[in-house]
Amino acid sequence: MFNRKKIVIFCSASYDIEPKFNEAARDFVRTACSRNYAIVSGGTVKGTMGVIADEIASCGGYHIGIIPRFMEDVAAKALSEVVWTETMSERKEKMREGTVAAIALPGGVGTLDELIETLTLAKLDHYPGKILALNLDGFYNPLKDLLDHYVDTDMLDKKSRDLISFPETVEELLKYLD
Repeated sequence: MFNRKKIVIFCSASYDIEPKFNEAARDFVRTACSRNYAIVSGGTVKGTMGVIADEIASCGGYHIGIIPRFMEDVAAKALSEVVWTETMSERKEKMREGTVAAIALPGGVGTLDELIETLTLAKLDHYPGKILALNLDGFYNPLKDLLDHYVDTDMLDKKSRDLISFPETVEELLKYLD
């Protein structure tokens, strides 16, 4: 395990999302596993997290699930490693630990929280990895527009804005990991 680079994936816990988002998750995970990346996620069976867990298991990849104890009943069964936390804040910190990239797939407010916190930490030189948000079919366009608005109003400097990239396809996302 220790010779593998780790990436963290932030994603939806909802079952009610468009199938194309889960298919993109499967495609990404399949290739990441084939490139010998260890994948860190929220480690549950819910929504895209469950899709990721199943795909990593079918690929024979290494999957580290970071799970708060109060979510023990929804932990994915096929995790290679489980790290238990007491709080969601501790979970986010442990998820990023030692990763070379933080990847946000389309997701809800939890995904947004993880993504923005990671961007803030990178801005403060406390997260050294790449930050990528898969902008499949323009999903993250509103966030891109908001960050650009922050730059335009001097609430965010351009250098910090450039810490996050928005690849539009799984293929483009994978190029950032080369």
